[in-house]
Amino acid sequence: MASEIPLEEVKSRGAAVPATGEMRALYRRAFAEYGPVALWSSRPVQEPTVADLLAITESLRVEGDLTARRLAEQIERACRAAL
Repeated sequence: MASEIPLEEVKSRGAAVPATGEMRALYRRAFAEYGPVALWSSRPVQEPTVADLLAITESLRVEGDLTARRLAEQIERACRAAL
């Protein structure tokens, strides 16, 4: 089951997996809503992969508010489902 795959393995597998339209929308939303606050040390990429999406989730959790944490969880669920 995809939800049982450890996050580090999902990151590793996701390096070559392009993000779906829904995942790209979540990625763009994260930068639009939380870029200056939680993602200040990251730069968005034009064509993100699953690994790119997962790279921002920790910052959303640590630097963002509760809504940012929920967005990080949504991103992680979408990434796990893509594998």
